[in-house]
Amino acid sequence: MGIKIIATNKKAYHEYYIEDTFEAGIVLTGTEVKSIRAGQVNLKESFCRIISGELFINNMNISPYEHGNRENHEPTRMRKLLLHHAEIDKLIRLTEQKGMAMVPTKLYFKHNYVKLEIGIGRGKNLRDKRQSLKQKEADREMAKALKSSFR
Repeated sequence: MGIKIIATNKKAYHEYYIEDTFEAGIVLTGTEVKSIRAGQVNLKESFCRIISGELFINNMNISPYEHGNRENHEPTRMRKLLLHHAEIDKLIRLTEQKGMAMVPTKLYFKHNYVKLEIGIGRGKNLRDKRQSLKQKEADREMAKALKSSFR
């Protein structure tokens, strides 16, 4: 209801066990919003960081708006995220634990506002990544077998 997903970060789910998620607003310029509406955004290499009690996202690539003029935005600039102080304090406590990281998982429109879902996750080993790929492949084959058996 009123949610339109623009971009997802599948790499985050491959690299981390996502344990908790938070919804944050983003401070954007007009040409950035127009580029996001056109779907020209990439979350793959982005990460979140807390600087002096405020949350920022780095390396989120929003392509320049093609009809923009000299006031067009820089594609990978640092953008401020909007959260309540209690949520930021909780994020600080969670990320101080060893091996925990903040990664953006989803970018979407919610009631005409751009929102970012931030996941708190623990990094996976290479063995865990292989295991999750095997499980994903097994699920895919099982679904395919079920689909063909009903024909």
